Amino acid sequence: MEKESEYLKSLQKADLSVCDNADSFLQSGFWGGFKARFEWDALAFRAEWKSKAFKCDASPNTETKSLLVLRRSLLPGFSLAYVPWGPELPSNIPCQKAIEELAVSLKKSLPKDTAFIRFDPPWLVENPDTNSSFLSAPFRRSSVDIQPPDTVILDLTQSIESIKQQMKPKWRYNTHLAIKKGIKVKRWGVEKISVFYKLLEETSERDGISIHNLAYYQALFENGWYQGEKPDIRLYLAEHEEDILSGIITLFRRKEAIYLYGASSNIKRNLMAPYALQLRAIEEAKLSECQTYDLYGIPPNENPEHHMAGLYRFKTGFGGKIIHRCGCWDFVCSPFVYRLFFRIERIRKYYIKNKKSYRQK
Repeated sequence: MEKESEYLKSLQKADLSVCDNADSFLQSGFWGGFKARFEWDALAFRAEWKSKAFKCDASPNTETKSLLVLRRSLLPGFSLAYVPWGPELPSNIPCQKAIEELAVSLKKSLPKDTAFIRFDPPWLVENPDTNSSFLSAPFRRSSVDIQPPDTVILDLTQSIESIKQQMKPKWRYNTHLAIKKGIKVKRWGVEKISVFYKLLEETSERDGISIHNLAYYQALFENGWYQGEKPDIRLYLAEHEEDILSGIITLFRRKEAIYLYGASSNIKRNLMAPYALQLRAIEEAKLSECQTYDLYGIPPNENPEHHMAGLYRFKTGFGGKIIHRCGCWDFVCSPFVYRLFFRIERIRKYYIKNKKSYRQK
């Protein structure tokens, strides 16, 4: 007889709109619908958790949380399931036990061709060096992280002057220099996405980063395909005279703003256009009553030998708090297929890392 779950009461499939109330944009119905346009299947679930408000309370209360699961083909006849920044849990439930019960239940609810379930929990760790031991068996630390575990988050509940004062002096100087030298930042929509994409191609060639095709970025703005709650997607371009020097795409949702994508030209880099762009986005996030601005992704620590060391310096220079999440963890359903894919991922990761390092020399 199968043992009853201690914390997970039920897991039921639901319509994608059930995820509209998720805390993270990566668990939202919008994001599921967006990824479904690009070779992913988006599945939504209602997870009903048993939670005791007080230890002496013998009858547990229940709390329902939505769960977004993305699936895509892995190898012929096999697929992977991915839970971005999930699961979102009630505050008084232990993470290890809850995610284990969820994984077992989710395995039964997913198609039989699922080779493994990759969880990308939103939970924080004090030190990125502890990531490899955050969860225990039956979970295995993934060979790669899909979302960046480490990031910088600005507190926008302060005045804009206080936010500026927390920037490093050189960053305040660079933002003022950009404006003094005639950099103008303008906000656009999808009508300028091809301009941004040209900058992105230039950035990809220069820095050795991977990018999506143009249709991917267009779909963020042309979001009539989703009928539920939609975030506010904004494109900012920095111009000097007739040259477009830099651009960023930000996502505004409820009380948070997230810097999703950035690109820059190879010309006039001495004008510091990216600094003016970030300041404009931060100011608009503040005006939109966002409480946080997420610079979204840095290396785990300040290491000058890291191939993305420049990104660390740039983003941390704006002040804010550095946070570390626990990274991706895999629940294996098909051991043979998983071992094969795990090795392929490690080889690909090594190749990409060395490709970036080579281009920066």
